[in-house]
Amino acid sequence: MGETAQERGFSCVPECYKVEDSIRPCLDPKNAGVPLVDLDGMSNPAQRPRVAKDIANACRRNGFFHVINHGISQPILDGAISAASGFLNLPNEDKAKFMSNDVHNPVRYGTSVKDGEDNVQYWRVFLKHYAHPLKEWIGLWPNTPFDYREKMGEYTMEVQKLALKIVGIITEFLGLGPAYLTNKLDNGLQVMAVNSYPSCPQPELALGLPPHTDYCCLTILLQDSPGLQILDSDGKSWKLVPFIKSALQVHVGDQLEVLSNGRYKSLVHRVTVNSEKARFSVASLHCLGLDVKMSIAKELLDKENRNRYKESSFRDFLNFISKNDIGEGKSFLNTLMKIQNE
Repeated sequence: MGETAQERGFSCVPECYKVEDSIRPCLDPKNAGVPLVDLDGMSNPAQRPRVAKDIANACRRNGFFHVINHGISQPILDGAISAASGFLNLPNEDKAKFMSNDVHNPVRYGTSVKDGEDNVQYWRVFLKHYAHPLKEWIGLWPNTPFDYREKMGEYTMEVQKLALKIVGIITEFLGLGPAYLTNKLDNGLQVMAVNSYPSCPQPELALGLPPHTDYCCLTILLQDSPGLQILDSDGKSWKLVPFIKSALQVHVGDQLEVLSNGRYKSLVHRVTVNSEKARFSVASLHCLGLDVKMSIAKELLDKENRNRYKESSFRDFLNFISKNDIGEGKSFLNTLMKIQNE
């Protein structure tokens, strides 16, 4: 710890960080056309159908959308980014006790995806910790900077409420009703991925994170600058997600793709880096409980729509990534897909 290229500010990218030519980023990518959903009408019975339709269309076509008027105040958003940068900019000795490559640890600090273990390393420093129920986990979080728990705790509570509202709309539009998943999610996991992508001397050679999907129902992302890219619908080109201040980015995760039997697609995304400044982000992943299996909603199955996915849990996912290198294109979601004529 403290010896990686991104932590020491190397003037060039070491060989172990150079990604293969086929996925090297373009430094001037086109912007993605990301739907913008105004949540102001969620509590208005007259406007709720319009909001639900906008979200459903975005889940089906893109697997991704921005939300505005989401109800989380700017001071709370700013506080979360401040807490993220405050911890990740601490001296190494203050972060050392959280250092771990064990993906099963509920609180861990690290670099890349699995520091030093994977074939290619990524230009990233992170802290991951469980967050819901807050009272069960906050005592394990860092207590430096002094306001980390307060600021990040405020944000995690608000974004959990928002996730439940959005999931309720999604399952309602699927014909399952607004409460189909909310109780399970409220008794499930919320995993916070607090990220720093330091400035990189050769950003055309490296990535902050490789292409992947998220194993959750929803990810809600807060960031301070652009850097996230999504794979276009043709599966051939990467486009930059534009940065909109105060907006939050929502994307469909693997669990929601399974629940919907593929009607909604888990978003393939990656993170690029830049040579000018560090980028900070806070991703809130909302999942079922550690050992609760996600399976397809039986209400969505019929003779023409057969079960396309195996059931799985968050622990199954952790076991998979502990043994596999996602930088080599290995995907847990792909292991869940059934052969159509089996």
